[in-house]
Amino acid sequence: MRIMGLDYGSVTVGVAISDELLITAQGIETIHRKHETKLRQTLARIDELIKEYAVERIVLGYPKNMNNSIGERAVKSEEFADVLRKRTGLNVVLWDERLTTVAAHQALILGDVRREDRSKVVDKLAAVLILQGYLDFLSNQKKEN
Repeated sequence: MRIMGLDYGSVTVGVAISDELLITAQGIETIHRKHETKLRQTLARIDELIKEYAVERIVLGYPKNMNNSIGERAVKSEEFADVLRKRTGLNVVLWDERLTTVAAHQALILGDVRREDRSKVVDKLAAVLILQGYLDFLSNQKKEN
């Protein structure tokens, strides 16, 4: 089994995939679209990746506000999760992603990645951080049981 991690943004979707043992997350790609509401090609690409990697679950970043309230971006993520569930038939887990994009930017800065290159990979790295957080959670649950 593999799990797909998604960082859903206004015009990009960062994509990560777990290994089959559900231990590590690897960045796959960043899907770009011209307009926030134009999802057809984005969803078609996600479908292709689900088939290619035999994905059985999706973890979607859930951008809550720092005070734990639900803002506009979180509502859009909830709506995207519903679209994914209907289209793929897979379980879609909303995963708190507060500060993952900040952490991704910091990691790229520490890695001495040039500013213009960071924008090309930051969403993919954010998807890795989202998925890795979820995989670590699953691993900790197994240890406790």
